[in-house]
Amino acid sequence: MNHANQPKADVQSQFGKNAANYVTSTIHAQGNDLEKLKAMIDWTGKESVLDIATGGGHVANALAPLVRRVTAVDLTTEILEVSRDFLENNGHTNVEVMEADAEQLPFADESFDIAVCRIAAHHFSTITSFVQETFRVLQRNGTFILIDNTAPEADRFDLFYNEIEKRRDYSHQRALKKSEWVQMIEEQGFELEELYRFPKQFQFEKWCKTMGLPDDEKRALSKKMLEAPVDIKRKFRITAEEGMVSSFQGEASLLRALKR
Repeated sequence: MNHANQPKADVQSQFGKNAANYVTSTIHAQGNDLEKLKAMIDWTGKESVLDIATGGGHVANALAPLVRRVTAVDLTTEILEVSRDFLENNGHTNVEVMEADAEQLPFADESFDIAVCRIAAHHFSTITSFVQETFRVLQRNGTFILIDNTAPEADRFDLFYNEIEKRRDYSHQRALKKSEWVQMIEEQGFELEELYRFPKQFQFEKWCKTMGLPDDEKRALSKKMLEAPVDIKRKFRITAEEGMVSSFQGEASLLRALKR
């Protein structure tokens, strides 16, 4: 296999195996970020929305009643099958679900009014290509909404968070810092309109189960987290029960930007 394609193959493997978990995952299906997404735009019902890396279909599900049409794309066939069933079972007839790569979108220039990518970009191997493609397919004055897990600004905390995510999920590439996202989207030509940070509570067992982490690897990961320096455990609010991590806290950020 071409090593350049390995990250995409890892994503397809992980999400193919664990597709159903992402539809039912409460941390993906719910959240203040979804409510904020719906509330921050004055929807007219005429919008054409692109949902990039739809995963369990939660963005498409939330926005379908508010807009003219949603095109939901993902790289993984298995997760598209479960998200399509999820959306159809919820009665949405204005959502098209199709396979596509976020870094090579199969759409003409200026095809959409709004593009949303939620809790997915940390899996992308070439973030700049994703941002460029999103900019390309948006109409002028179109809106880009990016929601993703973000790393703290301090390098020490950034490294720790990305390491534990990688150990839980080998398809994880990197959660960027908020400052990195702002720089990247502005360099592409977007204008940042809004930025929000959401504390994100992870229940360790559910967090590991979502990606089907084997018990021995789960125990090793818990040990690493519990043996972390005091400042790291304080930063990530790491708690323990009966010698295992019980919960910890990360963060997600929501950025809204305009294509000018």
